[in-house]
Amino acid sequence: MVKTMKLRTCITLSLAMFCAAAFAREQADIHTTTYTTAKGGSVTVHWGQPAAKYYGPPPPFAQLDTHGKGYISDYEAEAYPPLANDFGYADSNRDGRISREEYARWASR
Repeated sequence: MVKTMKLRTCITLSLAMFCAAAFAREQADIHTTTYTTAKGGSVTVHWGQPAAKYYGPPPPFAQLDTHGKGYISDYEAEAYPPLANDFGYADSNRDGRISREEYARWASR
């Protein structure tokens, strides 16, 4: 009974620490500054970047090559937003499609 409770406690604490780390990684970079105007009022300015989304590891090439033609088109790349965002970079020979080799090179970075 005591061992089971200790095991449950360890699992719960491990899960909580994992969630806290994941949450900390996705926090936005937001800044706030308040300025005083000449007439005695104030203006608050907020600026920064939104938190980055985590999409998980890149899917297998075959999962994105839905037409089975041996390459990923820009339309097919939209299924994985990080690849769609980097399409021009991943398409190193600039032929408008991503080959298996280009995808492997992109996914390894």
